[in-house]
Amino acid sequence: MSNRIRSAATIIALGATLSITFAAAGPGRLDARSTLETRLAANRARTAHGPGDSTQTAASAIARFADALRGLSGSLFARFVSPSTKTPAVPAFAALFGDSSLLRPGMYPVAPLARPFAFITMHPFAEKHGMKLGSYRLGFWPAEKHAVKSPAYANPNGFIEVTQANMDTPVSEHFKLGDFITHDQADVWPKYLVLNDKLIDKLELVWQELQREGVPVKHMSVMSGFRTPWYNANGGSTAGRAAESRHMYGDASDVFVDNDGRGRMSDLNHDGRVDWRDSRVIARAADRVGEEHPELVGGAGVYSGNRSHGPFTHIDVRGSAAHWGVGMRMGVGE
Repeated sequence: MSNRIRSAATIIALGATLSITFAAAGPGRLDARSTLETRLAANRARTAHGPGDSTQTAASAIARFADALRGLSGSLFARFVSPSTKTPAVPAFAALFGDSSLLRPGMYPVAPLARPFAFITMHPFAEKHGMKLGSYRLGFWPAEKHAVKSPAYANPNGFIEVTQANMDTPVSEHFKLGDFITHDQADVWPKYLVLNDKLIDKLELVWQELQREGVPVKHMSVMSGFRTPWYNANGGSTAGRAAESRHMYGDASDVFVDNDGRGRMSDLNHDGRVDWRDSRVIARAADRVGEEHPELVGGAGVYSGNRSHGPFTHIDVRGSAAHWGVGMRMGVGE
């Protein structure tokens, strides 16, 4: 059997298996620990196909495979892989690359596709030593110091390495890796990022919801994405930040719609002013997304502008509904 036929059969089996896996599990980090059976099934299927397979069939299977991983929005361009150090299981999709390379941190584009898609394998949390990973200062997560109130506040699974060369890598239709990095240590590279693809999926759905409601969106700016624990406690203006902010866990962002490129919120409700009411337009869209997709439910916070920034909206995927800020039902903060 030729290598091309073997490759096509493997990819077809792989795409079908992962399509089912992600349809059942929903968006989230891809974990290597439960994929050994999938890889074995793919290997069995690889030998079951004959000369009728073609390169065109393989390309179609790859496209279906990637589409199954694009999230509820259909707009994700990346999935984040958490390699396990406890089992030797190889992610099933490693068959696309011919070896177990996906267990090593890095970026692994899938081709050929009309829209880009890549797996991004993270550095394990265990590589962090003290406050730092390499030269990059992270600080300490609450679970490193004391028992936490729920598994949602456990240490992150790992860190995405962001370099000057890869920071413009698209993670979805409208967002890139560099949008979410912490705003400090400007001269330190590589930087490290915690990011949940559920958050990216929700932001894309909020974008779509606003458009559906007749609110044009040309650009959505991420004012604050991931915050290292050190920066959350010490960097910039810390007023109003929660000690256990969801920003430290990569599933929260502060955003605003900037349609004219001024770096400030646009007049979304067309009342001739730019204020908290425009932020509330985004928050209500986020609420509608959470109601339609309970797996993406989370916080929505409305913030007014001040001398240093305009109004913005906090959006997260913490797993339970929370509202706070001007004109919102009060609840738990960020």
